[in-house]
Amino acid sequence: MAIDCALLDLAAAEGAAFLRIYRWEPFCLSFGRHEPATRRYDRERIRELALDCVRRPTGGRAVWHARELTYAVAAPLAVFGGMQQAYRRIHAVLAEALALLGARAELAGSPASRELPPAAGPCFSAPAGGELMLEHRKVAGSAQLRQGQAFLQHGSLLLEDDQSLVRGLAGLTGPGGAETSLSVALGRSVSFTEAAHALAAAAGPLLDSPLHRTTLPPAIATLAEQHRDRYQDPAWTWQR
Repeated sequence: MAIDCALLDLAAAEGAAFLRIYRWEPFCLSFGRHEPATRRYDRERIRELALDCVRRPTGGRAVWHARELTYAVAAPLAVFGGMQQAYRRIHAVLAEALALLGARAELAGSPASRELPPAAGPCFSAPAGGELMLEHRKVAGSAQLRQGQAFLQHGSLLLEDDQSLVRGLAGLTGPGGAETSLSVALGRSVSFTEAAHALAAAAGPLLDSPLHRTTLPPAIATLAEQHRDRYQDPAWTWQR
């Protein structure tokens, strides 16, 4: 999260644009910025299972980051024309990436609000307007944050796992959620590497500039140090 905040800082200060594709080690439960995690999720059970937790800078609801792909786009709003336009364009790129993998995605219908409220339950309990669906089930969830004239958008693309762990921690014991994984939809295993290559290929024109593939530059790692303490602090994670 600290790295993504550093990318947002650079987008706001210098007009730079970034696409980051990554996975979590160890696996982690992330909460949306405004989500009432202390009231919704069983913290004692989380301790018993020794689960890592973090609160994202972006909105949205809880996601279990295990066998999935996480992306972050940090860019000036001018590149896209606005927050809603960015949301649509990024999801169009995700849909193209899924097509390269052999999956035909559709977009969830648009409700009055693009993003469901934090009280709606875990992220994959229901699709928000414009999110990606495979066979009428949610395969990716996204959330945004604006900072000045730049924005950060996070998203999670489910490769293998469902989100039953999150539902259990929320005390939801009914039928499964509204999600599917890419591997289930395609009937074959899809690795992180395969999905990452497809997303990078689809994202070429996304930022209106050449897309240079690179590992984390030392300069960005240094900027991320300014944010690291917040995301390591349980007081931030469990603030509400």
